[in-house]
Amino acid sequence: MMTIEQHIEELLAELRNAVCTGERRQIETELELAKAGREPALAAQEGRVSAEPPF
Repeated sequence: MMTIEQHIEELLAELRNAVCTGERRQIETELELAKAGREPALAAQEGRVSAEPPF
């Protein structure tokens, strides 16, 4: 199973090699979504938010 960091690295590599504008846009969109999905995990890891549900 691929981690989100691995997925982001793969998307960055694909973006570097993309020549078609449509393909670049699609990869950029996927990259933004992957980075947004990574943010809550990083915030919890860094203690910026609690992983516990509110009481």
